[in-house]
This record gives sequence, structure tokens and C-alpha cells, in this order.
Amino acid sequence: MTLTPDWIPSCTRRRLWSRQRVLLAFTAHCGLNLAVSLACGVAPAAAQGRLQAQYEATLVGVSVGKGTLNIDIQDDRYSVTVGGGTVGLVKYFKSGSFAWLAQGRVVNGALVPTNYKAATTAAEKTEEISIMLANGNVTDFSIVPEPPVDPARFPVTDTYHRGVLDPLTSLSVQVPGTGDLVTPEACQSGVAVFDGRFRYDRNRVFMRMDAVETKKGYRGPVVVCAGRIVPVAGFTPEETKEIGARRNNEIAFAPIAGTRILVPFWIKETTPLGSLKIEATSFITEPQTSRNSRTQ
Repeated sequence: MTLTPDWIPSCTRRRLWSRQRVLLAFTAHCGLNLAVSLACGVAPAAAQGRLQAQYEATLVGVSVGKGTLNIDIQDDRYSVTVGGGTVGLVKYFKSGSFAWLAQGRVVNGALVPTNYKAATTAAEKTEEISIMLANGNVTDFSIVPEPPVDPARFPVTDTYHRGVLDPLTSLSVQVPGTGDLVTPEACQSGVAVFDGRFRYDRNRVFMRMDAVETKKGYRGPVVVCAGRIVPVAGFTPEETKEIGARRNNEIAFAPIAGTRILVPFWIKETTPLGSLKIEATSFITEPQTSRNSRTQ
């Protein structure tokens, strides 16, 4: 599953494909679908919410993929599922599909992953990644088929398996406190990510406030952050240089009702092929009643 032509250097294709998976999957993995207005402020006791969304990816204005995102946040656990695919265009692009899953615990309002699975199919070949985590540390992981050893890549040792999030969970932002959710402070964050092959940091810096509207679901403010990927391990020197030079990445975050969690509403990035945008066409969310409340 790749949007990149065969004539682009292989290292660039791998990078774009890897980042496309993250972006399209949050076509949220960005994909969602239901019907209720999103709350911008929530009571401190509210910590459960549900989100269903649908996203569309466009490259220089041409539709190249669609995806769905479902997020279910309970008192003490959460799950994120993403599915979708890309559309082949002429001879330069290949069609593909993806299905991703992240699950974990909710600790003091924060999402703490316990397992992550990703299946991606392109050119009739499927890759499956599985990661198990405990308290932010990787306890086990696998890639099928196992990729060949490349001595040019900086090794991902056990040190880089500590204090990390999976790719899906890393796209969410927890906003502490009891005040407004959609604020510049939501962008002042950075997280460490391990996706089974690469270890990188995802950093964000505030850019501006904006407003969005969908035909189904949310209409209201979003906070726009400049996003940057910082390679740490698993990359070749050439890939590290390429990724480090990229600056034109923007992410607009909107809240999940009943929680203090924000997720991407749209993502924009400049690629060698032109402007890539992944945007919610439906973004519908509702708070959920606490299981503790239901049992009382």
C-alpha cells in the first residue's frame, strides 16, 4: 500500500509509506462515523467517550484513499481500530489496504497501551506487526515476514523499547486539568514511538487556532500544531537526513466527547509528489456513562 511512484528512491518510498500508514490509519487513524456534537469542555469526572469517524486522503486535490477510525474509551480501558485503503492512480500508484488495532489501559485520564497490531497489504504482499507493552515498555514484538538485516540502519536495541507508545496511541493528546480542551497548550507535547521497526519522537508546536465543520458530527474549534518526526533508531543515515529536513507538517486536533483526549481532525503534509491531506468527512462522538455509575 503506497502512494509513491516506483521512480522515487527506495528510501523515500519507505519513509512516505511508513508515514502514510500512520496518517491514513488515523483517517484515524483517521476514520470515524456517528452523530452528536463534540463537547469542548468536560466535567472532571467524565472520562468515557466514543468516537466514530471517516476520513479521505487527497494528493494535490485527487482522492487517493479512505479510512475509518473507531475509538472507545471506558473507565479503565480503551481501544482504537482503524481500517481502509488507498486507490491506485494510473501507473504510478499501487492500491493497498490496512487494518490497525491499539488497546490499553486508562490511567489518570491518559491512554497507556498494552498491545498494538497492524496488517498492511500492498502489491499482493501483507506485512503484520505485533507489539506487546507494559507500563510504557515493549515486552515483545514481531514482524511477519521478518525484514532482512540492513547493517546501514542504526540498531534498535532494548534501550529504545522503553518509555514508548505505539503509533496509534501516539497520535492522541491528553489535556490535563479541568479547563478548555482546545487550547495552544495541547500542542506543547512530545512522545516517543516504537512501531515495530523504527523508534522515533513525535514532537508538536502550536501554530494557530482554527474552526472546522463536517456534514456529520463536529463543528467547532480545533488547535493546529506543527508536527515533526525526529528519527532515533532503525533508520539509515540517508533516511535520517531526509526526515530531519522536513518541516511542512500540520495537524488539527479536535476533542473526543466525555474525555480530555484530542485526536487528529485533519493532517497536511508536503511530499515529493505534492500536498497530501487527510481530513475527516464525518467526525461524530458522544460521552459514555461510567461503568461504575451503571453498577451503582
